[in-house]
Amino acid sequence: MTKSDQKKIQPLIYSCSGCSNVAQLANDIALKANADGIAEMSCIAGIGGKVKPLVKKAQSNRPIIAIDGCVLQCAKHCLKGINVEPTEHVILTDYDFKKKNDSKLQLEQEMETYHLIAEKIKNIEH
Repeated sequence: MTKSDQKKIQPLIYSCSGCSNVAQLANDIALKANADGIAEMSCIAGIGGKVKPLVKKAQSNRPIIAIDGCVLQCAKHCLKGINVEPTEHVILTDYDFKKKNDSKLQLEQEMETYHLIAEKIKNIEH
């Protein structure tokens, strides 16, 4: 199997990328999952904006992971707007993070959470 074949069957990952600390951590986790080759990150803003190539990718029946920072679940709601239900949905405040708009969480200090989420991704059948 070629590297491009592997990428085709990788799950897609979408993250909230809002202004809070947990939203930015969600984005950092998705970026790392993409860089580590366990999921292909795609653009949640494009889904919310209903950009046709991005909507088509989201509706391609690949497994989808949505990572939201908080209970507002913006990434999940964007996907719902195009009739897509994530295979796995993570809300970072469920991991005892507190949502704040005036601070930043550093992924390097939150690797335990990243590894828990990475395991969920790896266990998705694709």
